[in-house]
Amino acid sequence: MSRQEPFAAMDYAGLFAAIVNSVDAAVISKTLDGKILSWNPAAERIFGWTAKEMIGQSIRRIIPEERQSEEDDILARVERGENSIQLRTERIRKDGTLVHLEIMVSPVKDREGRIIGASKIGRDITREVETRRALNAAETRFRLMADNIAQLAWIADAKGWMFWYNKRWFDYTGTTQQDVEGNGWRDQIHPDHVERVEAHVARCLKEGVEWEDTFPIRAADGTYGWFLSRAVPLRDKSGDIVCWFGTATDITERRAAERQIELLLMEVNHRSRNLLTVVQSLAERTAEHSEDFLPRLRERIAGLAANQDVLVKRNWRQVPLSELVDAQLAFLEDRLTQVERDGPDVIIQPGAAESLSMALHEMATNAEKYGALSVPEGRVTIRWRIEPGQGEPRFVLTWEESGGPAVTPPTQRGFGSRVIEDVPARKLRADVECSYDPAGFRFSLTCPVSHVFEL
Repeated sequence: MSRQEPFAAMDYAGLFAAIVNSVDAAVISKTLDGKILSWNPAAERIFGWTAKEMIGQSIRRIIPEERQSEEDDILARVERGENSIQLRTERIRKDGTLVHLEIMVSPVKDREGRIIGASKIGRDITREVETRRALNAAETRFRLMADNIAQLAWIADAKGWMFWYNKRWFDYTGTTQQDVEGNGWRDQIHPDHVERVEAHVARCLKEGVEWEDTFPIRAADGTYGWFLSRAVPLRDKSGDIVCWFGTATDITERRAAERQIELLLMEVNHRSRNLLTVVQSLAERTAEHSEDFLPRLRERIAGLAANQDVLVKRNWRQVPLSELVDAQLAFLEDRLTQVERDGPDVIIQPGAAESLSMALHEMATNAEKYGALSVPEGRVTIRWRIEPGQGEPRFVLTWEESGGPAVTPPTQRGFGSRVIEDVPARKLRADVECSYDPAGFRFSLTCPVSHVFEL
C-alpha cells in the first residue's frame, strides 16, 4: 500500500477532523449566538474542560466578565462577513486561572454561502506574555537604576561601539543619542586628553581587560568636570565578550579637595619651617635680653601657638581680626575686663596674622607685667579702622594704655621691641610708632589695606 493510500481511504471530513485534532492550537466552532459546536483536544489541554463539558455550552463561559464585550464585537464582525479577525486576549481556564491567547476568528458558511457560525483558532501565548512582562519589568528596573544613579553610564558592543547612554549622561552633556552614538563620545572629552584616552580604550578593547581612566568631560554649559571612568567587559558562557558596561563618576569636587589638601600640606610644611626659625630666633633673642629666660620664652611660644590654633581652625585661610585678638589675649583671663576692643569685622591674611599676633601678644605680656594691666585700675584700648588714603585705603591699628604705673622709656631696644615694631614694619611694610608717654604706652600701625586683606 502506498503512502497516499491511507489518506485516499479517508473522506475529506475525516481528514479535516484528524488535522484539527492533531494541531497544538485550540480549534473551536460555534453558532452565531455563541453556542459551542466543536472543541478539539488542544482546547481541552489549554482550557481544562473536556469536549463533553463544553459542546452545547456558550463560549461566554470562558470569557472574563470584563471582556464580554469582545464577544459582542466578534459576533457582529462575523455576521458582517469579516475574515480573519485577530486579537490578543485572555480567557478563563477550568481552574479559574487566566490563559493568554492569540486568536483568529473566521465566519463559517453553508453551501449557499450564508454565514451560519464562526470558527476560532486560539494559540496559548501565556509563556510568551509572561516572558515579555519579565523582560519589560527587568528593563524598567534597569532603566530606573541606570537613570537615577549618580554616575554617567553607557553600554558598548564587543568592538566598543556605543549604543546606549543613561539619562544622567544626556542631562550632564546636553547631547542626544544621535550626537554620541558610536564614537561620538570623543567630542565630549577635553581636546588635551582625547588622544591619550582613545589609545587606552583601544588597548583595553584589544586585550579584553577592564578599562579605567580619569579625564575631563564637557558639560552642557561648555565647562569641563573631572570624571573617574570605568568599563568592564560582560561575557557569555563561552567567555566571549558580549558588550561593555561603563560608568563615569564626577570627581571634580574631590579632585579640588585633594589639590587643596596638597596645597595646605605644602603650606603647613612651609610655615612649620618658618615657625621653627621664629622659635629659634625667639630663644636666641630672649636669652640675650632677658634674665628670666624660660618664662619669657614660654610666653612667646604660647603666643605663637595661639596664632597657629586660629590659623589651623581656619584651614590656613583668612582669619577674622577680632578672633585673632581674642586668641592672643586669652591668657589674661580675668584681666580681660580691663581691655576694650573696637573695630569693624575685617578678615586678614595668614601672613599678616602672624605679624600682628606676635606684636599683640608681646604688648599684652608687657602690659600685664609692667604696664596698665599690672594694676586693677589700668585700662588697655585696642582699636582698628580703615581710613581713606592716597589711592589705596589704609589700615590702622592702635594700642593705648592708661591708668597704669608711670611709663619709663626703655634705655635699649630688646627683642620685645623688635617684635612689636620691626616685624610688622618689615612684613606688612607698615609705618609703626611706639610712644612711651608717662601716662601710658601707645602703639600705632598704619599700612595699605592690601598688605593685610585680600581686596
